[in-house]
Amino acid sequence: MRVPTAASVLAATLLITGSAWAGSVKGKATLEGPAPQRRQLAMSADPKCEAANPGGRLGEVYVVGDGGALQNVFVYVKDGLASKPAAPATMVTLDQHGCMYTPHVLGIQVGQELEIKNSDPTLHNIHALPKGNKEFNTGQPIQGMKTNHTFDNKEIMVPFKCDVHGWMNAYVGVLDHPYFATTGADGTFELKTLPPGTYTIEAWHEKLGATTQSVTLGPKETKEIVFTFKAPA
Repeated sequence: MRVPTAASVLAATLLITGSAWAGSVKGKATLEGPAPQRRQLAMSADPKCEAANPGGRLGEVYVVGDGGALQNVFVYVKDGLASKPAAPATMVTLDQHGCMYTPHVLGIQVGQELEIKNSDPTLHNIHALPKGNKEFNTGQPIQGMKTNHTFDNKEIMVPFKCDVHGWMNAYVGVLDHPYFATTGADGTFELKTLPPGTYTIEAWHEKLGATTQSVTLGPKETKEIVFTFKAPA
């Protein structure tokens, strides 16, 4: 029988009694070195997609801002939680808009409902390719159609693609807790309302892999960290 430590008992108690003593981990993901050129997406195979993007669209693999700010990095607590809140009743939405998945990278909890909708006047085909969950492949031929799905197991990450439009892809991080975030255009993220404790924080990028850092939080404390990814040679 495993005897709980004082730290784990404290963390579990604080999680139950509320966020009064919770802290946060915030920071930034950056790219070191020259950013790869973003690919111009060829949408001419579907005139409706091309019409929806008159100025053209760029791929979302390497979205890099000022100072190397790296967007679309999934950051989450990988280890260290003594207790985990249940999935919320709120729904997470993955939209197909302008023949692109929006957002490109997102997170959800096990058992939380994912709504996938088609905002375009053209056929989309949602094809999820998980390794630890059930694969699904659903067509949405009509604008406004919605499909709901829940994941049974945690998994980093679940790739999504559209079998009709080869440039469309997205990634969903499935976790058994709510402590995750995706970096924005400025590369920043924040993991809020974390109980005191020592955590392994992981940052994941679809091409640059994953890196971790250890962070120890005291009551009401905020720690700042930076994840630096090296640009491909």
